[in-house]
Amino acid sequence: MSTTSPEQGATAPAPADLAPPTAPDRPSARRPEPAPAPRIRRILAHTVLEARILLSNGEQLLVAIALPAMVLIGLRLLPIGRLEGAQPIETALAATLGTALISTSFTSQAIQTGFDRRNGVLRWVATTPLGRDGYLAGKILATLLVHVVQVLVLGLLAVILGWRPNLLELLAVVPVWLLGTIAFGSLGLLVAGLLRTEAVLAVSNLVFVILVAAGGIAFPTSSYPRLLHSLVDLLPSGALGELLRACLAGGDVTGGSIIVLVLWAAGGSLAVARWFRWTSV
Repeated sequence: MSTTSPEQGATAPAPADLAPPTAPDRPSARRPEPAPAPRIRRILAHTVLEARILLSNGEQLLVAIALPAMVLIGLRLLPIGRLEGAQPIETALAATLGTALISTSFTSQAIQTGFDRRNGVLRWVATTPLGRDGYLAGKILATLLVHVVQVLVLGLLAVILGWRPNLLELLAVVPVWLLGTIAFGSLGLLVAGLLRTEAVLAVSNLVFVILVAAGGIAFPTSSYPRLLHSLVDLLPSGALGELLRACLAGGDVTGGSIIVLVLWAAGGSLAVARWFRWTSV
């Protein structure tokens, strides 16, 4: 007969059995993943960055502001590049604005984009929320922003030299300016996207000098010999120069110049979409 009492024979409960029941597992709260800023905000931020780069670089300022200002002063004081019946300051301002547009839209754009391409910036941008389209949109808006600064500075200088602006003339210049920006901006991107950086520097500066000096910007196309006259009329610089002089100096706006500039703008844009390379070779 066992002498063990029921109390002595009972097994002590395990510590785990004494623990209070746990609440059922709850899904842990997850922090929302950071989302990119809205598209328009990304593009505007890139626009400000691009414009700051252009306006803070001494060499770019020389090409964008100082050189066109020297063109304005030189053409204002020298009896060249004038239209019959027009004031010297009006034809000088037309040539100056054409120089400023080409310097920023073509030369500066080509050089800056060429260096971005060589340094791998374009390849990196393609993987960011900004994307390729946002990068190009920011560049275009930055170029237009720099153009506004150029027009204000050069326009003030022209007023000091005797120019009296007319509102209708200024309104007529706006579509010509936008069309010229597209034409020369696309050509600048095409040069930057096809050539090596060293070649971009040489080609963009050489083409800039040729277009301004002999491409219908500094001098009206009518002042060239007949053979060269026909050739210059087909250049985007020749069409831009004729249209700017027509708007500011009271010349005749020819449909041929408008068609030529439209074709260069459309053709340049299509060429960039087809052949622009985002990585260096």
